[in-house]
Formats: sequence, structure tokens, C-alpha cells
Amino acid sequence: MTTTLHPGKDGAGVVQRTVLPGGLRVVTESMPTVRSVAVGMWVGIGSRDEAPEHMGSSHFLEHLLFKGTPTRDALEISAAIEGIGGEINAFTAKEYTCYYARVLDEDLRVAIDVLADVVTSSLITPEDVEAERGVILEEIAMHDDDPSDMVHEQFSAEMYGDTPIGRPILGTVDSINAASRDRIAEYYRRYYLPTHTVVSVAGNVNHEQVVALVAAAYERAGALGGDASPIAPRVSGPGAEARPGVRVVHRPTEQANLVLGTTGLTRTDERRFALGVFNAALGGGMSSRLFQEIREKRGLAYSAYSYTSSYADTGQFGIYVGCLPSKIDDVLKICREEVLRVVAEGITEEEIVRGKGQMRGGLVLGLEDTGSRMSRIGKGELVYDELLSVDDVLARIEAVTPEQISEVARDVLTRPMTLAVIGPYEDKDFGWVVNG
Repeated sequence: MTTTLHPGKDGAGVVQRTVLPGGLRVVTESMPTVRSVAVGMWVGIGSRDEAPEHMGSSHFLEHLLFKGTPTRDALEISAAIEGIGGEINAFTAKEYTCYYARVLDEDLRVAIDVLADVVTSSLITPEDVEAERGVILEEIAMHDDDPSDMVHEQFSAEMYGDTPIGRPILGTVDSINAASRDRIAEYYRRYYLPTHTVVSVAGNVNHEQVVALVAAAYERAGALGGDASPIAPRVSGPGAEARPGVRVVHRPTEQANLVLGTTGLTRTDERRFALGVFNAALGGGMSSRLFQEIREKRGLAYSAYSYTSSYADTGQFGIYVGCLPSKIDDVLKICREEVLRVVAEGITEEEIVRGKGQMRGGLVLGLEDTGSRMSRIGKGELVYDELLSVDDVLARIEAVTPEQISEVARDVLTRPMTLAVIGPYEDKDFGWVVNG
């Protein structure tokens, strides 16, 4: 059965959805003025779903699925897409994993065939597991060598503790070394099912043609059929309860990296639009309050921003700054003062106008290519109860009131705070930052 989620205008922006036998969902968005298509296969499984013995398995699979199937080896998988001028890749998140390709519209069949083969029919041989084990250990080492990246991971670890949502997506050196071929294959067979999968395609496409190509590819793999229904969007998961505190990782670095923040909103909280406007005004760009206070007026840091991230049943609000180690107390004092000020006074009308403008522009400009459109409809189908149109989102941003912004800022920023710091601080006490 096919349904039209959004009618679009003049044939453009039409979003349609079909559920195939076995619970496999196909969503498309038409962009008839482009000559490319982006195809994504979204699997509703991520690092948050891993038991301790499976830690790092979601990301391990992301690597292994490109190593070979009964019909293609690793070179043939990449060459099939790159040989037609396309690109193929994947990423793993806390609550889902995505395999995607971008090709010319005339090569849609190739992209669907290769991705379906990869997602449904990976061999996961012992030899490939050993080869990719080394690659992932190198990736972990590279990640650990970048404190501006690692500090966000430490922030989550301190906030959620040793729980699936608090653990690193990549796994750890110990968990990757301990991962066996049988354990990873079992994880693959358990979760990589049509019921857990959304195929999203955006570009110069016809929905019926896409559905036919996806159905044919899954039938060839023996992965289509049955009476199963798609899984519903997740509403909870392990590890959502926050444990505020301070985490300091001593490193003899030339720059200190810090994240100060707290729990945020869930992805379906209706206040997320108000929080988005507030976040843009507080730390969303060069005109934001934090950037102006920390960098422009005082020259204390090169990079300073705030951000939000959301999950099914929790979220995060964080302030990141990279500064000289000797400046960290001044930076943290400003962050605290600005947090207290916006809780007490809110933000100005001028800041609200700028915040709304940033959100509107960021949304629309970010959807100018097929890849971003594919991601929007694929992620929307997988994790939301409804897929809002771009116009609906713009209207909700515009409808945000100063009172709503003040209310959500007070709610979020008066919650217990968590601080993560990486830098040359072996014995320094940062308790004053979160304890008042």
C-alpha cells in the first residue's frame, strides 16, 4: 500500500511511502530538477542497543558489511558505485545505522542493488573480522588523539555513566579485541531485518520505480515476505537517567577542551523548536552571545558554541569551548554567568529574531541537495511518528514565542550540570563549576 505523506508542489517535493511484505518501508521524495539520486538504508539499531558483550558491534558491522557478499567482494562493492561516478559510505549513531550512496539518476538501479546486497547478505567471514578489527582499533586511536572530538564522548560518559547510551559508539580497545565473528554475526542476524529497515530515496525518481527496484533486490536476497509489520519508533532505551558530575582527563595538550551542559529534550518534545531558537541565539554562530563574549570581546578562545542533541527519551544541551589551559577558569566563569543571566532574564527580541533566522536558513539551505533530503525522510520515517513538511517546520519555528523560549531555557539550564574537560589538569578542582 502506498500513501502520499506530502503532496509537494508542481511535482517537486512529493513524499510517498510504501510498506512491502515483511515490514520493509520505502519512502521517496521527488526532486525533478536535479540529475542525481541519494539512496539510504536506515537500520533501527545503534550502539545504544548493545549489551556489554556486544559493545562496538553496531559500528563493527558498519565496516564488515562492505567487505563482501556472495555476489561481490569488497573491491566489487566500491567499484560498482565509484565506477559510475558515485559515492558510497555509512555511519553509526546511538540509535540507528545508515548505509548510503549518491549516484546519477540513471544509475538508481545500481545503487539500490549494491546497498541491498550489502545490508542483507554480508558474509562476515573470520578473515574480514580480523582485518577490520585492526582498522577499527586505528580509528579509535585516531579519535582519542583528537581532544576536541573526544571531549564530547567524555561528556556523555560522565552524564550517563557506564550504560549503552553513555558508552562510545566505536567501542573500546578491549571490547573490539574481544569481539568474535560468531558474536557479531549473531548481532547482524538478530537486528538487520526488513522490519527494522527504511529505504529512503531522494532525487529525480519515480516512487513506483523505486519500490519495484527495492522489492526485486530484496527478493533476490530472500529477504522479502511474511506478515511482519515495521517496528514502531522507539520511545525508550537503557541508560537515559543522567548522573551529573565532573570528568577531567589529564592530557599535556596545548589547548584545553571542555563541554559544560545538562540533559536536554527528547526528539519529540514539542518545545524542541523553542530550544532550537534559544540555542541558536546563545551559541549558534558568530553573532551568538557566547561567541561574542568569549571570543570577540575577550579573545579567550578560537572556538565557542552551544548545541543540542536528542534521543528517544532523553537529550543533551552542551556548551563547547577550546581555549588555552591558563584561560579555562575565565571561560568557565563566563559560561556560568551567561547561563545564569538567560535563566533570570531570557534573551532579547533581537536575539530571538536572529535565532529564528538561523534555524530557518539552516533548515532550508541544508536541504538543497539529494543527500540531505534523503536523510530527512529516512530518519523521519524511522524515529518519528510523523514526518513534518519543510513548511510545517518553518511555521513551528516562526510560531515560537519569547515566553516559550524563557520557559524552556529555565527548565533545561536549571537542571544539574555535567562538565567534561581534557587538558593539562592533573589535580585541578572543577567542582565549583557544577556545584555553584
